[in-house]
Amino acid sequence: MRFLCVLLLLPVMALAQSSETVIPTQLDQAQSSTQDTTSASPQIPEAQSFGNIHGTILDGTGAAVAGARVQLTHTIEALKQEILSDGNGQFSFTNVAPGEFHLSIAASGFAPFTSSGSLKAGQILTLPQFTLAIATAVTEVQVGVNAAEVAQEQIRDQEKQRVLGFIPNFYVSYVPDAAPLNTKQKFELAWKTAIDPVTFGLIGVVAGIQQAQNEFSDFGQGAQGYGKRYGAAYADFAAGTFIGGAILPSLLKQDPRYFYKGTGTKRSRFFYAVAASVVCKGDNGRWQPNYSNILGNLAAGGISNLYYPEQDRNGVRLTFENALIGIGATAGVNLIEEFIIPKFTPRTPKHDPSKP
Repeated sequence: MRFLCVLLLLPVMALAQSSETVIPTQLDQAQSSTQDTTSASPQIPEAQSFGNIHGTILDGTGAAVAGARVQLTHTIEALKQEILSDGNGQFSFTNVAPGEFHLSIAASGFAPFTSSGSLKAGQILTLPQFTLAIATAVTEVQVGVNAAEVAQEQIRDQEKQRVLGFIPNFYVSYVPDAAPLNTKQKFELAWKTAIDPVTFGLIGVVAGIQQAQNEFSDFGQGAQGYGKRYGAAYADFAAGTFIGGAILPSLLKQDPRYFYKGTGTKRSRFFYAVAASVVCKGDNGRWQPNYSNILGNLAAGGISNLYYPEQDRNGVRLTFENALIGIGATAGVNLIEEFIIPKFTPRTPKHDPSKP
């Protein structure tokens, strides 16, 4: 606010004029009159135009707020004065020019407070008490999301995917853009699949069928034969699961899961499912040759030579043949996953067709 230095001129005119007239008593005697005029110089006192502003700052309980920073700004001149409130929460600005002013109050732990007013010339202005509100806590939200945490949540959903409500189907993702799994998560998924109670039961059924058909006859019959068949079948499953679903995907940075398509023509979905046996998503989200599945089948076939009867062990040629059979089996399983399994999986996450 501009400073208005108004000098109030109070003109005091003291003008005294006296005149004496001599009236002639005789015709021949005359006296001239004399006139004295006295002029007094006017005295103009200077009026005081500045004023004072006082105030008190309290909190919501009525207690004084000491150390609050109070800033006074003249809205025209943009001149600033700044002081701190005392132990009683009081502040005082002296020699303030008249006119519009603006107050801003800042105190630790309290929300900022502003007020405006007008000061008259020579006025001593006592402002109403200011009550400061407690500052609202501001929570900083980090935009970046931890990919591992997102993947863990998605894995929890996958672990609820059970065909007919009880058969584990953990290696299928119904989220097209699912977060990539880290090494720990790949091994955890393989481990949970391998030790699932239903897995043990299904392998028991496979071993029973093999015994009934007298496959791997050198294993014999009876409980001992069944135990050998069970151990060999479980070893096949565990080797394939850990090598093709955890070890190689971790080394080659590939995703071991099948990503459900669910959209498009049946023809496009058919070829997508078949291609997924030799093509997979990398951890970078790009499609690439499925080395994990191909090499995993070869490795599992080679390892099986360690525990199957000698006459049933595969040579190198048969190992490659079995690898091709394994790849074909993967394609068949993918077709079942694409067209049949979702109908029998009650807790399948809702598929979003808008996502590729």
